Order: sequence, then structure tokens, then C-alpha cells
Amino acid sequence: MSLSRALVGGVVLVVASLSLSACGSQSASTALKSWAASANLATNNAQLIADARSALSVLRDAHAGAAQLHTVCAVLDVESLQAYAALPSPDDQTTHLLSRAYTALGDGANACFGAAHSSSKRRGAIAYLNRAGAAFSEAQARLSALGAA
Repeated sequence: MSLSRALVGGVVLVVASLSLSACGSQSASTALKSWAASANLATNNAQLIADARSALSVLRDAHAGAAQLHTVCAVLDVESLQAYAALPSPDDQTTHLLSRAYTALGDGANACFGAAHSSSKRRGAIAYLNRAGAAFSEAQARLSALGAA
């Protein structure tokens, strides 16, 4: 076998190897988009935010009783746990931001559950939910910057 044939064969082998290895890889943005779609992230987060707003409304209503708080807070707690189960995302920063949001929602839901007869506990639950809103805003900005929102 001549040197030129061996060289051509080697180049073909390298090109084929590179082509095959590229088939299994994807960009970080593409991976994040795929994860967000499979996790139904936009719809689930919109529902979480709507439920947090409902909880905030009940928490701010001084006449709302324990049954109302237990209902909205229990729903929020279950949904925040379900959302947390979809983590991690392919992007560490997105995972961190969403983890902060989901944790604050869960903490707020738990604080809300026992806040029926205490204005200070209501304020504490509201503070958790406000922190969750801020973390959601940061996560949304991150997702948008990566083209996954």
C-alpha cells in the first residue's frame, strides 16, 4: 500500500469519526430547549405563578380562613414539588435559579398552610412567595437569553 493511499485512508477515517461523534452532541441552547419542552416548563411555570398569585390573594385577605389557606397552599406545595422533580436542567445556572424559585414556593406554601391566625406568619409566607417571583424572573431572563423561552 502506498503512502498516499494510507494517508487518504487515515483522513477518511478521521472525518468519519468526527462526523459520527457530532451526531450525538448538541449545543447547550438546543439541549435546554429540548429539556424545557419535555418538562413542559412554560405551561407548568405559568400555572405555578398563577397558583402563587392565588395564595398571595388569600394570604392578603385578613378574613380568609384556614380552609381557604390550606386549599391554595396545599395545591401550591404539591405543584412546586412536581416542578422541582423536573430538575436538573442542562444548564447549571438555570437549574440554580429554578431551584431557588421552586424552593421558595414550597417554603411559602408551608408557611402559608399554618398562617391562618397569624398576621406575622402571613407576612412571612408572602415574603417567600415574593422571593419565588424574583427567582422566576431571573430564570425567565436566563431562558430567554439562551433562546429556550
